[in-house]
Amino acid sequence: MTDVSNNQLPERVDVVIIGAGAAGLMCAATAGQRGRSALVLDHANKVGKKILMSGGGRCNFTNLYTSAENFYSGNPHFCKSALARYSQWDFIALVEKYGIAYHEKALGQLFCDNKSKDIVDLLLAECRAAKTQIRTRCAVSTIQFEQNGYLVETNLGLVHCESLVVATGGLSIPTMGATGFGYDIARQFGLDIVPTRAALVPFTQHKRQLQRQDSLPGSSLAVTASCGEGSFHEQMLFTHRGLSGPAVLQISSHWREGQAVTFDLAPDRDLVDWLQHRRQESPESHSHSVLAELWSKKLVQFFLQRLDIASRPLKQFSDAELQALGAKLQTWKLVPDGTEGYRTAEVTLGGVDTDQVSSRTMECKTQSGLYFVGEVLDVTGWLGGFNFQWAWASGHAAGEVA
Repeated sequence: MTDVSNNQLPERVDVVIIGAGAAGLMCAATAGQRGRSALVLDHANKVGKKILMSGGGRCNFTNLYTSAENFYSGNPHFCKSALARYSQWDFIALVEKYGIAYHEKALGQLFCDNKSKDIVDLLLAECRAAKTQIRTRCAVSTIQFEQNGYLVETNLGLVHCESLVVATGGLSIPTMGATGFGYDIARQFGLDIVPTRAALVPFTQHKRQLQRQDSLPGSSLAVTASCGEGSFHEQMLFTHRGLSGPAVLQISSHWREGQAVTFDLAPDRDLVDWLQHRRQESPESHSHSVLAELWSKKLVQFFLQRLDIASRPLKQFSDAELQALGAKLQTWKLVPDGTEGYRTAEVTLGGVDTDQVSSRTMECKTQSGLYFVGEVLDVTGWLGGFNFQWAWASGHAAGEVA
């Protein structure tokens, strides 16, 4: 980043926040409530774009069961302080203060009854009450550190601030305006970046595999997806590109290229025992009709074809054959071809190295007045409202001191 021109007198504010997403708006409102003059800059045409599209348009704004165990980071302890000081209960209280109706969908996930816009409106109301300024279509071109703060050059003019907060997000969903600008700022000031990759993202499969399952897009079933140290019991969805659904998105954060993912296709039962019990109860029943008690007919046909097993009455299976059938049907092990990448990823794994940032204030340890909040940091949550809670907590932490 180059030096800025000194010919123009800059506007002066206490805090500049780059990025008008969840973390940036929370930080701005919190700083403004302390009496700090805060200015939010965003290159997009409107604020909170990822909030608006999240949760199918209803915004999964937090999770009742948020804890540090729900996050990935090179430093697993980093998120504890901020999450403890601004918890899910704090944000729920804010939602209730504004009379926003919400519901628990599953596994502690809280969604708006109405629309995601309710959350954006809440944040904007908090910013207005705190006399925070917000400028959209405002692109930052250069940042220069000075003895008493930072000089920020934008397409709308120069701004000088004591504190600079980077809330630019990660690389996920570039159509929403995501860029690596926050990482560029970090590098400019000597911070390391933990290598990034797409997370909470669908798997793609090889063309031959897709042809074998060409009747399945839209079909779903409950599974336990496992890879490495991760294991998640949720729904899996077949798509035209491969596999998606909550179980797949969750396990994608653990997956690396070339690794196999194991799916338990009947996680609530032992299929060997169940098939033996069903044979005893109904020996004349065909295997495909019995399995249709668990899965759709399309899925049963696919699973049996995958094993090259013709359907026949259960009484015609020997004990060994039935055991083999149950064991093979229970577990599906495959190596994904890849992922859909940042194009559809909900979040970005990796980011600004947290070893160089204060876990209490989000301030850079080696650069006074420079803060990083939200997804730009090497903190990534599970699916289910955890990433929003990190945005609220980290934004609030920085806003209390910036």
